[in-house]
Amino acid sequence: MKLLSKAAGVCAVTFIAAAPVQAQDVTLKIAHFLPSNSNAQVNVIEPWCEQLGAESNGRIKCQIYPSLQLGGTAATLPDQARNGVADIVWMGPGFSTGKFPRTEVLELPFILPTGNEASNKLIWQFYNDHLKDEYKAYEVLAMFTGGGMDLHMRNQPVRKLEDIKGKKVRASHRVGANILEAWGAAPVSMPPAQMTEAISKGVVDGALASWEVVPSTKLDEVTQYHSAIAEGDPAISHTILAMVMNKRKYDQMPADLREILDRNSGDALVQRFGVAWDKFTRDAKAASAPGSLVDIAPEDYAALQQAAASVSDDWVKDATRRGINAAELLEAARNLSTPAQ
Repeated sequence: MKLLSKAAGVCAVTFIAAAPVQAQDVTLKIAHFLPSNSNAQVNVIEPWCEQLGAESNGRIKCQIYPSLQLGGTAATLPDQARNGVADIVWMGPGFSTGKFPRTEVLELPFILPTGNEASNKLIWQFYNDHLKDEYKAYEVLAMFTGGGMDLHMRNQPVRKLEDIKGKKVRASHRVGANILEAWGAAPVSMPPAQMTEAISKGVVDGALASWEVVPSTKLDEVTQYHSAIAEGDPAISHTILAMVMNKRKYDQMPADLREILDRNSGDALVQRFGVAWDKFTRDAKAASAPGSLVDIAPEDYAALQQAAASVSDDWVKDATRRGINAAELLEAARNLSTPAQ
């Protein structure tokens, strides 16, 4: 009986080994923090998933979980990707204070130009040159900007430094809060989903935010005035965003499907985000109420820059104390937008 059982076991193994290998399908669980009608999901994530599906003959599928449907907060999205709660997350590194300290250099005041497509190329270059070690726990599919941030105010325009002093303003990340403090404002941290209600109730006076979130969060319904720094000029700040993937999930994908994912990520996905964000930003500005866009005079723009300069100085001191080559990173970030001679 024992010999028969052993022989049967050998036959079973041989049969399994000889069976034809079935083409493996992959389902990617993608989580993010904005509603399902957001620009990110409708104009980038969904078309990107459709492209992956088409090129893989349906073997790559996506399940998208907007509005933090897998639990947690915007700050814990990187942990969800690392721990496998989600396979891919679209997140803001700056929302997770202290987790990606080197990336903060790209959010410092007046470093990168307003506008997405050009800035995205610079950010992706900077990631490849300086930030890979910071994300070694992930497979990074794209890194880009949410666009230059402007001030969206409830009932008083901000044209100069004096206008922002004493105002309570929502900040999306630590650097943004530091900029507001340097200007004499009172920063208030809260996720995008809460800021519209907070402004409508007068809990805060406005928000420092990119135009991309304005329609999806209905920020335009509770703010009357929007500062409008010209495209191409250095922005007040940027929200750096990224699509990162669970490393184990990526490594376990069949080689042919991983090649499709790679081909549609990196430069291709960064460009996809840039095109969608620029169009969405232009459309959001065009849809704003007449008279709501507030130009900032050159001398007042310079005063805002000067008042915020201490934020970068303090960042270098703090980051250096933590063992980061901060001065070198800041110089490299500033040189990104300096045309080659």
